Amino acid sequence: MILHMGKIKIVKNYKSKLDIYDTQKAIELVKRHFEYYLKESLNLKRVTAPLFVDPNSGLNDNLNGYEKPVSFTIPSIKCDGEIVHSLAKWKRVALLKYNFKVHNGLYTDMNAIRRDEELDNLHSIYVDQWDWELIINNKDRNINYLKNIVKKIHACILDTNNALKKRYPKLTCKLSKDVLFITSEKLLKMYPKLNSKEREYQIAKKYKSVFIMNIGCKLSNGSKHDNRAPDYDDWSLNGDLIYYNELLDVAFEISSMGIRVNKDSLLKQLKESKCQDRKNLEYHKMLINNKLPLTIGGGIGQSRLCMLLMQKAHIGEVQCSLWDKKDIELLKKHNIKLL
Repeated sequence: MILHMGKIKIVKNYKSKLDIYDTQKAIELVKRHFEYYLKESLNLKRVTAPLFVDPNSGLNDNLNGYEKPVSFTIPSIKCDGEIVHSLAKWKRVALLKYNFKVHNGLYTDMNAIRRDEELDNLHSIYVDQWDWELIINNKDRNINYLKNIVKKIHACILDTNNALKKRYPKLTCKLSKDVLFITSEKLLKMYPKLNSKEREYQIAKKYKSVFIMNIGCKLSNGSKHDNRAPDYDDWSLNGDLIYYNELLDVAFEISSMGIRVNKDSLLKQLKESKCQDRKNLEYHKMLINNKLPLTIGGGIGQSRLCMLLMQKAHIGEVQCSLWDKKDIELLKKHNIKLL
């Protein structure tokens, strides 16, 4: 039974299957195994990534467009730094700078602060994910190529889950072998009376593992399934990988990914989003002048993956962050111990 306490969900009679000590060991296992499977499956090399960027570079991820990045002044160089929201655009520049070749790519540990997140069981202001990016050919810019990459990532998650359950048999997370692929428009047709989050819940509960495609573009009802920045994913070639979280009875997003914009899709999406002023930023100039490689990439939540596979009721059980004091006391009363 799920109890709703404001934005917090309480699982009645919840007790973590792992104590705090074993939780730390399990986090290490999940991260070590998944990272290995991911780099081998997608032919990736690990690189070092920035925690902050120059706000004038255009490299920061604008997410939904309203989130304000954390910024600070650097007196010694007389400029500002901006904590990254994600590395969606930085990775593409790095692939060029580091001289990566076609069908080779990079991955990194991305740590971010998203100060505008509304905190609940799944959301924290601290974000940790594997950011990855792979160089592709123009002929790879199609739905089938995207689906193939999604299947590989899903297989990495399945392998990681098997390794975790072998080490900790008390864990019983079940994931479907296959992923359902569905466009956001088709999902709207299936559930026309529901909002986008309700549609995600229904399709995830029914099929357990789904990849919802075409995020960011307008649907036939005039709305968007979800907002997406106009300058990294091609909205016709992207999507979100979502699992059904049985413990919390929610649609549980693990990854957002997509084939990145080329010159044509960038200009089209900037115009549609009324963000044409971004064309003057350094990153966007490089894209428009075809100086950047064609790529596919995404982010995979580290704490999210640990939370799902370890059957935790709150993301604070697998990461350290800041929380409302009232929520901390509430969670403590219901056997949810935050790190």
